[in-house]
Amino acid sequence: MEKSLKTSDLKGFLSGEIVIPPDKSISHRSLIIGAIVSNQTGKKINIKNLSKGADCLNTLEILKNIGVKIVKLSDRELELDAKDAFMSPNKALDCGNSGTTVRLLSGLFSSIEGFSCVFIGDDSLKKRPMARIIKPLSLMGAEISSNDNKLPLKIQGRKLNSITYISPIASAQVKSAILLAGLFAQGVTKVVEPFLSRNHTEIMLEYLGAKIKTGKDEQGFWTSIEKSEFVLKDIEIAGDISSAAFFMVAAAIVPNSKVLIKNVGINPTRTGILDVFKQAEINFKILNERLISGEKVADIEVCYSKNIKPFKINGEIIPRLIDEIPVLAVLASVAQGKSIISDASDLRNKESDRIKAIVEGLRAFKIDIVEKQDGFIINGKSEINSSVTVETHLDHRLAMSYYILSLINKKETVLKGFDCVNTSFPEFLELMDNLKQF
Repeated sequence: MEKSLKTSDLKGFLSGEIVIPPDKSISHRSLIIGAIVSNQTGKKINIKNLSKGADCLNTLEILKNIGVKIVKLSDRELELDAKDAFMSPNKALDCGNSGTTVRLLSGLFSSIEGFSCVFIGDDSLKKRPMARIIKPLSLMGAEISSNDNKLPLKIQGRKLNSITYISPIASAQVKSAILLAGLFAQGVTKVVEPFLSRNHTEIMLEYLGAKIKTGKDEQGFWTSIEKSEFVLKDIEIAGDISSAAFFMVAAAIVPNSKVLIKNVGINPTRTGILDVFKQAEINFKILNERLISGEKVADIEVCYSKNIKPFKINGEIIPRLIDEIPVLAVLASVAQGKSIISDASDLRNKESDRIKAIVEGLRAFKIDIVEKQDGFIINGKSEINSSVTVETHLDHRLAMSYYILSLINKKETVLKGFDCVNTSFPEFLELMDNLKQF
């Protein structure tokens, strides 16, 4: 049963420091690539600071179903033993709401000779497009059947051939599916994309010793991979900048706030939000930069910014902040002028049609927003003062974004289906309450 959450404006401010939860994208990859490394080396691999979000738990459960042994060492640390794994499961593999799970594992499982499985998911995942991975994997020789390019997917693993794939979109999931398949294909597999999408897969594969190369030429940004012998290392996961984004925007818009967010991954393919903060003239600092398992990490301090400037988001920055657009729409709602988000049509293929849903949600708050096919235009206002009941569409990022806006809404806000936040960020309300000063 869906649960609603009632909130009212924060009578005080936000202050203090928090350690942001682990990055979901890296957590998925640590489990999948970690299992490959453990299987190849015949040894256990240690993973530290793993996300507890429902999506990552779905990936973990699927690995158990194909024979990976899991030993939990502490709340966020575990050990994988995949020495005898990658056996065909005796039941359908449920990915829940996780597009990352089904797309990445489709690439890997398609390349394992004799392996067969069926992927299923929840009602939201069943609607999401899978042609973007089915096409390149099929070109490699993969045997995949689907329901009109949607779930369920039936995969029969076989020996694959290498390809050079020119991707029409910049998508980390598409790129990762091809690279994971390419690990077991004959020859060198190459993916080219128009813009550089997030590169956590490449960083982790390189960190663990894979034969992987990256570059840029007249065709675009390319990555190549071939069969590799891995080096066994512990994997530690950086904090999630997509999760940090909600606290960053909250600190920027709630008067008198000052928040330090620790252990945030600042991989350049993910830091588009920092570029937008510069455009909007938000008061923030990057502190204590370092490397964790190949990934750049830092602490981010954000202070209340009274005169937020409008901003534009388009072009090659889109893959670097696609998940942050809902909360950046909240930032635009209080900016002093017209903000324009375009070239973001892929938002219509997320957990909900996020463009349509953002427009609907912000209009409930009486925000002046105009829907476009590939984004929207927002005319910000200095005060939010409307009794609101808003539908989250069971989309965790929309739910948290509207919560941030509710902190400065002078009247009561009701967020329908707020419990969907557990998909990605079960600690969200606890961390927010730790920062509230009354």
